[in-house]
Amino acid sequence: MGAEKVGYRIGIDVGGTFTDLVYLTAEGSMEVVKTPTTPEDQARGVIAGLEKAAAREGVNLQAFLGDTDLIIHGTTVATNTMLEFNGARTGLITTKGFRDDIEIRRGYKERIFNPRYPKPVPIALRRHRLTVDERIDREGKVIRPLDEAETVRAVRRLRESGVESIGVCLFFGFLNPVHEKRVAEIIRREHPEAFVSLSHEVLPQIREFERVSTTLINAYTSPKLKRYLENLEAELVRLGFEKDFYVMLSNGGIMNAGYAGQYAVYSLLSGPAGGVVACSQLVGEAADEPDIIAVDMGGTSYDVALVRGGRPTVSTERWISRYRAAVPMLDIHTIGTGGGSIAWIDPGGALQVGPRSAGAEPGPACYGRGGREPTVTDANLLLGFLDPETFLGGEMRLDRGAAEKAVEEKTARPLGLETIRAAHGIFRIVNNNMANGIRVVSVQRGYDPRDFVLVAFGGNGAIHAGAQARDLGIRKVVVPRPATAFSARGMLHSNIVITKMRTCILRSDRADLEAANVLFRSMRDEVDKDLPPPSRRREGLKGEVRFRYGADMHYKGETHEITVPLGADEAGVVREGDFQEAVQAFHRAHEGLHTFSNPQDPVYVMNLRVEAGLEVVKPSLPRLSPAGEDPSPALRKTREVYFSEQGGFRETPIYDGSRVRCGNVLPGPCIVEEPATTIVVYPGQTARLTERDQYEIT
Repeated sequence: MGAEKVGYRIGIDVGGTFTDLVYLTAEGSMEVVKTPTTPEDQARGVIAGLEKAAAREGVNLQAFLGDTDLIIHGTTVATNTMLEFNGARTGLITTKGFRDDIEIRRGYKERIFNPRYPKPVPIALRRHRLTVDERIDREGKVIRPLDEAETVRAVRRLRESGVESIGVCLFFGFLNPVHEKRVAEIIRREHPEAFVSLSHEVLPQIREFERVSTTLINAYTSPKLKRYLENLEAELVRLGFEKDFYVMLSNGGIMNAGYAGQYAVYSLLSGPAGGVVACSQLVGEAADEPDIIAVDMGGTSYDVALVRGGRPTVSTERWISRYRAAVPMLDIHTIGTGGGSIAWIDPGGALQVGPRSAGAEPGPACYGRGGREPTVTDANLLLGFLDPETFLGGEMRLDRGAAEKAVEEKTARPLGLETIRAAHGIFRIVNNNMANGIRVVSVQRGYDPRDFVLVAFGGNGAIHAGAQARDLGIRKVVVPRPATAFSARGMLHSNIVITKMRTCILRSDRADLEAANVLFRSMRDEVDKDLPPPSRRREGLKGEVRFRYGADMHYKGETHEITVPLGADEAGVVREGDFQEAVQAFHRAHEGLHTFSNPQDPVYVMNLRVEAGLEVVKPSLPRLSPAGEDPSPALRKTREVYFSEQGGFRETPIYDGSRVRCGNVLPGPCIVEEPATTIVVYPGQTARLTERDQYEIT
């Protein structure tokens, strides 16, 4: 028998303005497709992208999907639900006395000197937060049985109020979930249509506010994401797709759509996570650059993340729309700065940019879709960075007149400036905003950005990256050739990853490792239930499940932990030597993060963690053959581009990115126009296309 045919492998990233699709052919070549995002139903944009890919391959959509082995989807449904507050009508059942934990928030307030600062938008109204009589103590013992009659009345009241999703978060339910499970049984009997989110499944850890907040986020967002994924998967099956459909998670891994729909809180940074994975593997490992600042500038946001030693940093300190999501996520800092970010004048007469965005519809004024507000893309067009005739490889023509009118009417005239000066002001402000975003993940974490390589991707990242590197003193910028679809590409390099955690209070000088190992065994058993069984693991997966262990540690009196790796033997058993090595690693990490450590003091463990990974077969990385330094065959034309370093507009070489070859050296100032992104090389900088199909700007 001949070798089995290798099918297409597809990564899909839904952004605020465009939906990016990357697919690999049987021959190993990579193709990129972009379609406008359809905010009212993201599935329409996804299907449109698949149709476009099929047409490029010269087949109909059914044949294309029939030959597809794998689809990995990054979606913003859960994120947008929290940003737009249009999730399910959500209720909460909690222990008597804890009804208002979600509003008390441990006393936390974003503006401590502003007593009039409003409360967060409620995702569960107070009348939908009900209590039941029960109590479990700190050792997990039942000291007051669940009042089942009261629970039935609470569920019926929520049902009559039109509640669609119910979060259950009982005091110390993470130590003994017997009461939470019984409440779930009653909900499914009395209100079978309701979505149920149990805190001991979502976040089984100590600290009541973090647990109830995370559980409510999951209850609020999961019904919408679940419906979306089920409908999309059903449509794909109807169109001929029969293989594996995965969703990108916030921890940098992927899981099946059923898991993602049940635990939407784990997919809040679904799209940007793919780009960070791509940076760590396609730039970090392949190009031997283990320390990276990854920046993704799309249409609506600017996402920044740190990769150290080849591994993305992970955090459980995430807030979204002023709610705490304490699940492990790649440490991605997001600001409302993208190509569609709107420039405006504040009441004090100062020019501001973002966070409001023109989005996909109507989009920037220059898109010609009815937008009248000046955006970053409009300013870049007026400054000469963008060519109205070659935008998106010529698929979309930009209206310079509309951009000029928007900038002139909304910013230049109110400020008493020339239109170009106003456009350059927008450019400078947005660069400063993004540089501050980089400082948040570097300087504020104790790292010097000059020690890192800046990797810029997204549709707009490469226009601004050179200016940011210059302002921050960063030595090198890397721009992947398919920068606009880098997040989608990274999804094809992601593995199935599941994280589990349990609270386990230990002290380093008298740790009960037997209890810790019991919890580790329990978490490994849970992982086995969530992973596809060996009989259903298709040819796209390889090897055995790999486990990593970790512990959240702190000094006495501290309220924030540092997660450090924890060694174990082949059976997954943590020994005393492994534990003490982790303690020393904590001291070093504390020194690096807070500039001091106390090695003589005992260290306290708060939580134990298990990360299980199942490797997905990765596409091979191409290597280009050198073709010399001379870029003149790729020179398309020259045009006037605004560079403040040179006093204004200067005639600038414009290169056709599709004709730039490996080894070509492009001295700045110049512009490289790739089919779906534009790379600006500023005065004093030089770009070179490497054998890894990446531009290096130094």
